Amino acid sequence: MDFNPIILSIPIYFALIGIELLIQAIKRYRIYRLNDAITNISCGITQQVSGIFFKVLSVAAYQWVYENFSLFEIAPTWYNLILLFILVDFFYYWAHRKSHEINLFWGGHVVHHQSEDYNFSVALRQGSFQIVWTFFFYFPLAIIGFDTINFVLMSGLVTVYQFWIHTETIGKLGPVEWIFNTPSHHRVHHGRNPKYIDKNHAGVFIIWDKMFGTFQEEEERPTYGITKQTASWNPVWVNLQHYIEMAKGLKQIKGFKNKMKYVFYPPGWLPKEMGGQLPIPEVDPEHDRKYDKKTSASFSLYVLLQYIIVLGGTAAFLFTANTFDLWEQIIAVSLIILGVTGAGVILEEKKYSFALEVIRVLITPVVVVFVLLPSVSPLIQYLIMGYGLISFAALIFIKKSNQTIKQATT
Repeated sequence: MDFNPIILSIPIYFALIGIELLIQAIKRYRIYRLNDAITNISCGITQQVSGIFFKVLSVAAYQWVYENFSLFEIAPTWYNLILLFILVDFFYYWAHRKSHEINLFWGGHVVHHQSEDYNFSVALRQGSFQIVWTFFFYFPLAIIGFDTINFVLMSGLVTVYQFWIHTETIGKLGPVEWIFNTPSHHRVHHGRNPKYIDKNHAGVFIIWDKMFGTFQEEEERPTYGITKQTASWNPVWVNLQHYIEMAKGLKQIKGFKNKMKYVFYPPGWLPKEMGGQLPIPEVDPEHDRKYDKKTSASFSLYVLLQYIIVLGGTAAFLFTANTFDLWEQIIAVSLIILGVTGAGVILEEKKYSFALEVIRVLITPVVVVFVLLPSVSPLIQYLIMGYGLISFAALIFIKKSNQTIKQATT
């Protein structure tokens, strides 16, 4: 059983998403798009399951610093835990801020900003590589003497707090906004309007932004997303895109010094001979269009039903991950990532999406039954294998139906 507050809060997350969907139905304005929301959640799934490996390294590193360099041993009293919570949030501010100000680090965080919508599902959209560039920001807490278990707990609570601020359904909150990060403050952070870029980095306490000069009040409604549209529903691609572009940039830039500046200077930096720092483009609400490539209604329904199954399997795995050995974890994580990637490429109508999904629905049940869960009851095994066969048949039926419709309309 995983006692990570983030994992334990998953039911609350989806309950709040359900409430937003209900508000959407009642008020009849669009908060969610299926393709965008699924991609957001897919990025969260990818980050959580890959985080099983990354978090072990980061937690181990914190423990090593604590064991070898701690100056004190701070007892976990209630007031020390409150102090730790505040300090974790302080170092989160700097880790988050530098994730915006250093191009290499931005590659881990950019995923969180790619969505052009703003709803609770965006809170789940996290970069799988972000932890690689941020875990060492918290080492001062280990040196001070805060033990690893309580650090992980307080860090999880700081993360959980930030879920509720990803919404447009809550307006400004008066005096609460003087101290705490709120939906209004965080909407600014997700805006790509020039005056909103790189503002309001706080996790829980907005006072850090006010103290260090990065605060911006919400004025006009933000336009969400990043300055260069991602244009993909594939959670693997959106995690890699920035680094692929960086690799291309490094090939074009001459000189070791300039290459290092490109890596560690802010996103958009280029040498003078290549035009210098790229300007932040102005927002044009009348002409800017969200990426919204759509697939057929039948394939969309198929993706939604498959996705619910993948979500259930992911939740079961995250709650029981420590019962699997390393190779079983790698296999399970690979199947989950394959599942969410399959959903994304179907929604993009990639040419290879049908073949990839056929392979997935045929391989996944076999691997689950014979490798991951060989000791479950025969009834459950039959149900899992049946799921694969039914999914395969549904794929064939939908593809043929869509082909017939296309032929009839051309």
